[in-house]
Amino acid sequence: MSFIPYVAPAFKLKDSNGKFHSLIDYKGSWLVLYFYPKDDTPGCTVEACGFRDMRDELTDLGAQVVGISKDDISLHEKFKSKYNLNFTLLSDPKGEVIETYGAWGPKMFGRLGIQRKTFLIDPDGMIQKVYARVIPKGHNQQVINDLQRLRAE
Repeated sequence: MSFIPYVAPAFKLKDSNGKFHSLIDYKGSWLVLYFYPKDDTPGCTVEACGFRDMRDELTDLGAQVVGISKDDISLHEKFKSKYNLNFTLLSDPKGEVIETYGAWGPKMFGRLGIQRKTFLIDPDGMIQKVYARVIPKGHNQQVINDLQRLRAE
């Protein structure tokens, strides 16, 4: 069964500098929009550093990276500084965008929380690929491989 692209839900959230970002700001470029549980935790750090390390390849493919969690903007700024993250982190303290994208739900031991989920959104705002159960190590390369394939189609 093939994936049917659909319109990415709109959002408007603050980054680590307090500046608002919305989906429309990324129109015209590919967007790697990823949801993660918490700043500066082992899995989230591996995932973020993976995207940091592949930024040039992603930029060459016309893509930008944006991460979203419920952490507040001051924690995002510390996380970005500590690991020299070179992309945008947005704060969704109420979890509204997280829920809209279906990234809130059961985790380990049946507890609810943010699920590690990534969306590959094309320049027209259409979701072309969803990664539902992300394993942080190697996820960056998986995204690049899929982006190369989608751009070639």
